[in-house]
Amino acid sequence: MSDPDQSSSPLPPRSALADVDAVAAHRDELVAEVRDHAGRMAYELAKLQGGDYGRREFETPGGTWTVKHEAGGLDFLLFSPTSGSDVYVVSTKQPPEPDALATGLADYPNLVAAWNDYVESLSGVLDEVTTDFPQPASTADAVAERDRVLDAIRDACSVIAGEVYRYENDDYGTFTARVDGDRWELKWDEGAVSYLRVGGSTGFYLLSQYEAPSAADVREYAERFPGFVRAYNEFVDELESDLEHVELG
Repeated sequence: MSDPDQSSSPLPPRSALADVDAVAAHRDELVAEVRDHAGRMAYELAKLQGGDYGRREFETPGGTWTVKHEAGGLDFLLFSPTSGSDVYVVSTKQPPEPDALATGLADYPNLVAAWNDYVESLSGVLDEVTTDFPQPASTADAVAERDRVLDAIRDACSVIAGEVYRYENDDYGTFTARVDGDRWELKWDEGAVSYLRVGGSTGFYLLSQYEAPSAADVREYAERFPGFVRAYNEFVDELESDLEHVELG
């Protein structure tokens, strides 16, 4: 006895539905072939452009193609037809609809031709470029002069640091003075110069334990350095004057 519910159903049996597996499989085969073929373009484009990623557009009679590469491989291949919606022929997302893929593949040979024309246009583009470049000038003399001036500044600061260290009797400390509106700070560590800074905590380091400043900066601040030395001398004079007024007994 047959099932009354099944015999009375208005829907056709499942066997009446067309199977899309064959269409999807063919679509996937075509996409794989295009990925491999266009992947060669992406690889060559990556060599030309350099870098880890990039893209280039190519105009064809049917529209505009965009080849995007990443890490030397094809990231996506986009076809923007002159009319209709964009088609990601190859992408890292879902595959295209079969009819959209057919639209793109119909114009794909034009992309290959545009690519070949592009490569051909680069042939000989560097032929007239000369490599007879002028010899770069040496900075040895400028560096030597910079170091000579810095050595003289460091020698003067070493004297100041040693004297203040002896006076203060602390292992480390600073001597500060205001010169032409700027705060100069000399830091010592056990009598040795740690740094000479101009302009506060975010200022310029004329002397430090790291890299030397540029020659231009040294010239600017070296011309003002005598003012710092004079400020130190005035500091010492004031100390001597104050001590002269101290009476014992």
